[in-house]
Amino acid sequence: MPVRPLPDRGLTIGYVAERTGLAPSAIRYYEDEGLVRPDRNDAGHRRYARSDIRRLSFVMISQGLGFSLPEIRAALAELPERRTPGKADWARISRRFGAVLDERIAQMQALRARLDGCIGCGCLSLKTCALYNPKDKARVRGPGPRYVMGDRSDEI
Repeated sequence: MPVRPLPDRGLTIGYVAERTGLAPSAIRYYEDEGLVRPDRNDAGHRRYARSDIRRLSFVMISQGLGFSLPEIRAALAELPERRTPGKADWARISRRFGAVLDERIAQMQALRARLDGCIGCGCLSLKTCALYNPKDKARVRGPGPRYVMGDRSDEI
């Protein structure tokens, strides 16, 4: 199949769906959420920009990494509206999202390291809880698995 050049704007929802792998209903949902803003032609049909393919791909990847739609919307709000974002534009978002991912990775590594022992949940059901969390001292930090959430047992 020959590759045809894309216009800057004027892509149909079907074409964008084909390129992104998203269903047209998902694309319309993301429009309702303010993540893409297609133009309308004289007949009222949506017409997308080439940059919307990249935006929607970013949405899909970000959701797969656990980012919420409000977080994604805030990131996309930093991108230019009427031009394809460049490398510097995406680098700004990448740095911010990278910091969040680094925090999540550290939390997952801590969880992995503690899965076979006390996770500081305050359950007091394991023999080791008497060592790591005597008399449920972790509860002063709040509910939940405090040590996995980043609290240190030597800070209480």
